[in-house]
Amino acid sequence: MRPAYWGPPVVWMAIIWLFSTDDFGGTWTEELLLPLLRWLVPDLTRAQLLAVHALLRKTAHFVEYAILAALWFRAFVHGRRLSARGAAWVALALSLAWALLDEAHQATTLLRTPSAVDVLIDAAGVLLALTVARRGWGTTLDGATRVLLWLATVGGALVLGVNWVAGVASGVLWLAVPAAALTLLLARPRRVRP
Repeated sequence: MRPAYWGPPVVWMAIIWLFSTDDFGGTWTEELLLPLLRWLVPDLTRAQLLAVHALLRKTAHFVEYAILAALWFRAFVHGRRLSARGAAWVALALSLAWALLDEAHQATTLLRTPSAVDVLIDAAGVLLALTVARRGWGTTLDGATRVLLWLATVGGALVLGVNWVAGVASGVLWLAVPAAALTLLLARPRRVRP
């Protein structure tokens, strides 16, 4: 495999490793992000700022491992000429192994702690990236849209029922729930050629 294919994921792994050091821990990102968040949304309390900071850090885990999986997938599909399925399995194994090593690395630092939750978040990013890579954006978005329409239809119907029993007005839900159900019934899944 040429360096043009394996180089980007290896460089990205090195960046992830660097971000696992004490230099990029919660204190550093807090000092960087809290003033920016305070400036963007001045009405947030300290507790709210810390919650947004924690959410941003977890989102970073998700995104960095989604990128890693996508880079490995690309490397094995184009560089090694593996099938998309084979490339996805290898990318999954390498990305999850790196997530585990990353957390083990954090256990050796002074200010960082390993977290099984972080590995699960990393795995979710990996799985999303590989799902999109294998199925394509169109198919993935069609599937996600159908799931959201089902949630809107079933969940909305449940809320309408609870509101009716409780005597609470449901307002726009009386329009939104039937619209979601009708869209679900009329929408045809796009046919994808093999």
